[in-house]
Parts: sequence; structure tokens; C-alpha cells
Amino acid sequence: MSDTVVGLIGFGIVLISAVLLVLFSILHRKSSPVFRDIPAFTRMRHAVGRVVEDGTRLHVSLGHGSLVTPQSASGLAGLLLLRRLAELTSAGDNPPIATSGDPAVAILSQDTLQAASQVTAQGAYDPTSGRLTGLTPFSYAAGAITTIRDENISANVLMGYFGVEAGLLTDAAERENTFTLAGSDNLTAQAVLYASAQEPLIGEELFASGAYTDAGGLHNSSLNMQDILRWSLVAIILIGGFLTLIGVM
Repeated sequence: MSDTVVGLIGFGIVLISAVLLVLFSILHRKSSPVFRDIPAFTRMRHAVGRVVEDGTRLHVSLGHGSLVTPQSASGLAGLLLLRRLAELTSAGDNPPIATSGDPAVAILSQDTLQAASQVTAQGAYDPTSGRLTGLTPFSYAAGAITTIRDENISANVLMGYFGVEAGLLTDAAERENTFTLAGSDNLTAQAVLYASAQEPLIGEELFASGAYTDAGGLHNSSLNMQDILRWSLVAIILIGGFLTLIGVM
């Protein structure tokens, strides 16, 4: 298959996704979508509420994936969740802290926290709340562990690209007896987080965080769009397998 054909297929998928997003956005204006229950997000809301009541802090760790690689998707999902959580904790005394292992993600986390602070009554923004804790996976984890232990953290959200070092973060959170929600698009990290995090997100659940935290109508529409694309892909695989079985392909 030539590069031109691959490019056309990719463009077609993007175009179909955009059309579906617009279509579902229009439909959702007339009726509210109903999603399956994901207990992790419900418990996260309760933990965020306790952060505000106790005067403690929320820690959001965005992983070490670069924005110019395929690993950027989970980091961008983490930034979206950071924005929403910063808004939800705006009534508290202490803004959330964001840690990351990529310079571009760290800058975006600072920008996200600053934007969230502008919608609060106090409008307080601390530039040091968005931190680059290390440039390698384990140095990043070491810096994030220090944040978990020393910054009066009562809830942790790990959302981004991680490796096996994610186990060090969840272990530090467990030792501090704090709530931990965690999700990643790395299969190795998913296995580690499933075994060690209080509330692990499975598979594409991390990309549903916007819809489950009321971040906006487009996020609700994106879930419907993902479902259609997913089932379409399943149908194509099954049809292709059947055609190969009978010797047509």
C-alpha cells in the first residue's frame, strides 16, 4: 500500500470523525447522553471535594511522553483533566500541583493552571505549581515522589504516558495513604497501575475523562464518535477475516 493511499485513508478517518463530532453535538443539544458508570471518576470527584474541605492539595502527574510523538494523546488528555480539576478545586486554599517529565508538557501545565485560575474569584496563580521534575523516566518519578510526600497532597491523579516507573508513584501515594486515580496508554504501565493504583483506568477510559467531568459537549460527542469508529473497525476486521477464509482475498 503506497504512502498516498495511507494518507488518503487517514484523511478519510479524520474527516469522518469531524462529521460525527458535529452530528452528535447537534443531537446532544436536544437530549443528554447516557454513559456507563465508571466508579473511578465518581470516587475521584469525592476525593477532590475532600481536598477543598481539608485545605490539602491535589497532585496531577502528566507522565513523560513528548508532544511530538504518538505518546502525546494521553498527556493531552491529562492536561484537559488538569484544567477541569483546577476549576473544581478553585474554592480551596491551595491550587493543584502538576508534575511532568517533558518540557513542553510542563509549560502547557503552567498555562492550563493559569487559565483555570482566571475563572476563579480569587484569580490566584502560582507559577511553581506546574513543574518539570525530571527529563528521564526515573528522574521524573523521583521528583514527583518528592511532591507526593512533601506538599500536603491528599489526592493524586496520574494521567499520561508512563512506564514501569509508575509503580514508584503509586507506591509513594500508598505510603502517604492518599487517593490515587491512574491511567495510561502504555500497556506496561496499565499492567502496573492495575495492580497498584486504587482506581485504575482501563484502556480508553482515560480519554473519557472530559465527558465524565462535565468538561463540555464536544467531549460527550467524542465518546459516541469513538464507539462508532470502534465498532466499524471490528466489522472491517471480521469481514476481512471472513473473505480471507472463503478465498476471496
